[in-house]
Amino acid sequence: MSGNYSELDTITLIEETALDRPRQEVAESVGLAEPAMKVVTDLSKVAAMTINPCASMDNASERMIASNVRLLFVTDQYYKVMGLVTSRDLMGDRAIKYMQEHGGKREDIMVRDIMTPRHHIDALDIEDVRNARVGDIVETLRRMGRQHALVVSRDDNGSRIAGVISTTQVSKQTGIEISVAGVASTLADLAARR
Repeated sequence: MSGNYSELDTITLIEETALDRPRQEVAESVGLAEPAMKVVTDLSKVAAMTINPCASMDNASERMIASNVRLLFVTDQYYKVMGLVTSRDLMGDRAIKYMQEHGGKREDIMVRDIMTPRHHIDALDIEDVRNARVGDIVETLRRMGRQHALVVSRDDNGSRIAGVISTTQVSKQTGIEISVAGVASTLADLAARR
């Protein structure tokens, strides 16, 4: 090898060594009239947290706590989205209902048993979100009755989840508490109300 190169010194990893992860910049305060994209978690900048469909509910809960998220994407071995599981799913009635219908114990339940499958997930088109205001997002989340909304971009090759909107994040940025209890559960329900 030609050139004037020097060998670098090495260091040994200490016990408290953590893995660095992509970070989205600190969320800025926003008003309801500002562009909706300001409240979208951009998945090109922040890694989406995923889990295997055969993982246990306890594994999913531990992953959420460790990652400080309330939603995990359930993916197959090719990283294709099969569904999602939220903290509400893990703590709510889904597990109890599953045990009543199929028997067994909580530790026998896998993520695939309680996840919301892909074909039941409503999402927002990224172009609609780009043309919306934060107030439109707040109203949509309230009417959807969900803590999260997925933002999808589509092209000739299919679709991909480009971002996530969380009621928790929107509340932090706007200072407005978003209540999602007792309202429409799908965008179809929202459309039916119009």
